[in-house]
Amino acid sequence: MPIHPDDDAGLAGKVAIVAGGGAAGDGIGNGRAAAILLGRAGTKVLVVDRELALAERTVAMIAADGGTAVAHAADLTDEKQVKDTVGAALDHFGRLDFLDNNVGIGSRGTVVDEPPETWRRLMQVNVEVMFLTSKHAIPAIIKTAGRGAIVNISSISALRPRGLTIYTTTKAAVIGLTRAMAIDHAKDNIRVNCVAPGPVYTPMVYSRGMSEKAREQRRRASALGIEGTGWDIGHAVRFLMSDHARYITGQTLVVDGGVTLQAPERESQSE
Repeated sequence: MPIHPDDDAGLAGKVAIVAGGGAAGDGIGNGRAAAILLGRAGTKVLVVDRELALAERTVAMIAADGGTAVAHAADLTDEKQVKDTVGAALDHFGRLDFLDNNVGIGSRGTVVDEPPETWRRLMQVNVEVMFLTSKHAIPAIIKTAGRGAIVNISSISALRPRGLTIYTTTKAAVIGLTRAMAIDHAKDNIRVNCVAPGPVYTPMVYSRGMSEKAREQRRRASALGIEGTGWDIGHAVRFLMSDHARYITGQTLVVDGGVTLQAPERESQSE
């Protein structure tokens, strides 16, 4: 897909790390969608995933659209691998402008139900990873680009608790982290924002065996009566990284079709 100069919104020629940019098969997860859309706008993308093959598939999809990307395998709970990831972006592209933090896992149950091990694991993957990637990406952005943007992925579970207590807590922490980072790094010309997805149909969701009944229930939960996808989250990330969002920082953009306006009950996953 050709790049239109009037449409790249300051994204062309920039470099992004998309953490959690892989997805199963040809499925479109939130990270893969963001990586593809940034690639279409002319941003060079380091696609990071624990499984190299999943990142490589995203890179192939970006290349098919005429974009530039490199796959990189890393476990971002390991600080050394985080440092190596930022180094890889600099080695391949010579600069860093953007960071998209997509890594996350889920859980179900109350504080009574869940073991401490689950608490520690979710806090590590859903919060500490964003701390580590930001810790090492921000100095690189300052040094090589002089300005940039970070987008952290939270969830509407942070705003509407629904039986996912530890997950909800971690995603609320992401919002707090985003707001604090926005203040800390405004002086560095780095904007930090957050996207809170609602129920979107992604490989991570349907790989768990979601029934058509449960999928339809999720669609009806939207005030718009439509199903969200990874593309909806990817477009939000692309917007927040672009110059169209130059006056936006420290914000949480809810992308849920209006679910939080009308659906307090928890939807079924596997009826």
